[in-house]
Amino acid sequence: MTETAATEPTRVFLVVVDDNPEMRAALRFACLRAKSTGGRVALLRCVQPAEFQHWMGVGEIMREEARALAEELVRDLSDYVVEVSGQIPAVYLREGDSREELFKLIDEEPSISILVLGSGTGNDGPGPLITHIAGKGAAAMRIPVTIVPGRLSEEEIDALT
Repeated sequence: MTETAATEPTRVFLVVVDDNPEMRAALRFACLRAKSTGGRVALLRCVQPAEFQHWMGVGEIMREEARALAEELVRDLSDYVVEVSGQIPAVYLREGDSREELFKLIDEEPSISILVLGSGTGNDGPGPLITHIAGKGAAAMRIPVTIVPGRLSEEEIDALT
């Protein structure tokens, strides 16, 4: 039996949502690639655990506030994904170190087929995730990584996809 387009697995482009401006370039690229290939975008947002442990109530309030902000950001970005790609994104909201949670998610979710990251635009280098993946993390990756230059304009990204 031969596979048809209807039975082929959907290509899922994972974007790590953070507060860096280059994330927007990666997100736009992923949305346009998903649209042109019949794929889908997935968003991963990690919330750092509250380190304020002196009073449990204060730590819990800080955790809830951080989660609420993360949910709001992902909701806004989901609207953007629908607008650009035409598809509702898969959303993963996790608590913990983004590097650790990223690798866990890729291991747990076989549908994720490409990781899309935006490279930093400052003098600090490409960013901690890219630096890690290009080094020790490369051996642990089971999917390809696309690095989008963070300085690309929307028009430049549109022309690439």
